[in-house]
Amino acid sequence: MEYRRLGGSGFSVPVLSFGTGTFGGKGEFFSAWGATDVKEASRLVDICLEAGLTLFDSADIYSSGAAEEILGEALKGRRNEALISTKATFRSGEGPNDVGASRFHLIEAVEAALRRLQTDHIDLFQLHGFDAMTPVEETLSALDDLVRAGKIRYVGCSNFSGWHLMKSLAVADRYNLPRYIANQAYYSLVGRDYEWELMPLGLDQKVGAMVWSPLGWGRLTGKIRRGQPLPETSRLHKTGDKGPQIEEEYLYRVVDALDEIAKETGKSVPQIALNWLLQRPTVSSVIIGARDETQLRQNLGAVGWSLTPEQIARLDAASHRTPAYPYWHQHDFAERNPPPV
Repeated sequence: MEYRRLGGSGFSVPVLSFGTGTFGGKGEFFSAWGATDVKEASRLVDICLEAGLTLFDSADIYSSGAAEEILGEALKGRRNEALISTKATFRSGEGPNDVGASRFHLIEAVEAALRRLQTDHIDLFQLHGFDAMTPVEETLSALDDLVRAGKIRYVGCSNFSGWHLMKSLAVADRYNLPRYIANQAYYSLVGRDYEWELMPLGLDQKVGAMVWSPLGWGRLTGKIRRGQPLPETSRLHKTGDKGPQIEEEYLYRVVDALDEIAKETGKSVPQIALNWLLQRPTVSSVIIGARDETQLRQNLGAVGWSLTPEQIARLDAASHRTPAYPYWHQHDFAERNPPPV
């Protein structure tokens, strides 16, 4: 397993990390992802650690905290072998302060996560979304206190727009507060919006990407084909309207290109889609999920080899979309404003 520095920090993470959204299966949304219990989770953790995949990502809203609880049980007795990242800011209760990035909520959220995870520290704590109602100075000051207390070691963000992230970094630099070293962002062969602004920002400010939903919200599993119905177990049946919307013809164009390269390489469609991401600028780690051992082992097969430049170029061409303004306009000034890829 290859390790990379996370952003501009000295913290090294595996290029593949494991997402625990399939743990617990509480509620209609997360039950569509999976319902892995402690026994099954322990087996998946075994396989990950054997392969050198040591980073496990969770969040307080995953199955209403059950994912963190199951991860804590699965890591019992071997916490020192693993790295844990988790997230907060989404609503976690009925109270007026049970949401957001206020000092109150962040401290409460971290303490609750530590209890569920059965650990004394979180290696990477990320804000799950931007809170426009709380001053950035308050948020970063609270995170600074948590770092100094030894309860979290590094901080990151997720689902921020470019100005959210840049404002936060500017405030951190001005007041010597913790900088976000990670940006957990949606990025896939059928979702390349990350490249427009967040990737150039990450390159400039040394913020590493942790990619979520690298298979396009379940669309690049190799089970979706032109003219065929969705597979019976696809999460798209229940959650397709909650994730990124993708036109069918565009999706099939990308899948056709993946199928061609799968035949050339002997690799699976998901392995190719994941390997493509690992070649992209700023990407530190790609978060993979798995309902079972078979899925996990297949996803682990995305490392240890590389697509050729010609194959990458074909995938780039198949998945290209005209970006939104002002990014399409900036392409005409590439001499002084070159695109990141």
